[in-house]
Amino acid sequence: MYHYVRDLKSSRFPEIKGLDIEFFKEQLEYLHKHYCIVTMEQLIKAVQGIEPLPQKAVLLTFDDAYIDHFINIFPILNEKGLQGSFYPPIKAITKHEVLDVNKIHFILASTPDKKCIIESIFDLLNQYRDEYKLKSNEHYWETIDKKDRHDTEEVIFIKRILQKGLEEEVRKKIVNHLFEKYVGLKEEMFSRELYMNIDQIKCLKRNGMHIGSHGYDHYWLSTLDKKRQENEIDLSLAFLESVGVDISSWTMCYPYGNYNENTIDILKDKGCKLALTTVVDIANISQNNIYELPRLDTNDIPKQRNAATNEWYEKG
Repeated sequence: MYHYVRDLKSSRFPEIKGLDIEFFKEQLEYLHKHYCIVTMEQLIKAVQGIEPLPQKAVLLTFDDAYIDHFINIFPILNEKGLQGSFYPPIKAITKHEVLDVNKIHFILASTPDKKCIIESIFDLLNQYRDEYKLKSNEHYWETIDKKDRHDTEEVIFIKRILQKGLEEEVRKKIVNHLFEKYVGLKEEMFSRELYMNIDQIKCLKRNGMHIGSHGYDHYWLSTLDKKRQENEIDLSLAFLESVGVDISSWTMCYPYGNYNENTIDILKDKGCKLALTTVVDIANISQNNIYELPRLDTNDIPKQRNAATNEWYEKG
């Protein structure tokens, strides 16, 4: 599972949580040395029982359709004859908006002082408390789960309160305030710099890459009722069809890895072949539910071509 992949040192936001392009190249060589890189079509055939996967199969997946993937990743994969599976959030691409999750990433990358961001959040909660009947600042700090394997508790608090810890209307207002304060760039311009455009996605498709559904608005799907979830998925499928995807063989990657039983029921009804989560584990298609396939993150795999294999290699 990959997100930002760029020359971090030379980028406008060197503090963004991403993978340096040179480490991606090294990791790809490590994967080529120890695994068999497969296509989504191979995985679908294996799920359907048509053809087994080779031993030590690995699938390369890229979430959120960042321009990084077209500029930095696609040329490497194309040169090596490898397939990547790319999952675009449709609204970001068609409406030139910046997803809240990405606004939060760049707010965090814009200042090393995370406590300053938290103070700004608390000031805005104070400002909106009566209008939106918000709880105390202490309540949010004490009740939001701040455990995570990669981030500090300050960073996780910022992410979770701004992603799902408040009602959508006030959450978006606070995120927009913070984006303007800490990033200070026009949203449409920033969006056009951050994400691929439609022609670039079509180019990926023409050159053998897999394009799957990542929803329309990149919501935490389990927070939506079934009707709104279905609308999210229908809008994404309409876009996929418009860029040439065969809708009889589509796949899903859950935004934030979040879903519920309603989501799975919708995917089954609409003929989805399989779905990817963010649960950290080796996918075993003979044991896992095909709509709940786990993935490893790039940080779980060595980033040097000659590195020794780690515990994940031993597990599968």
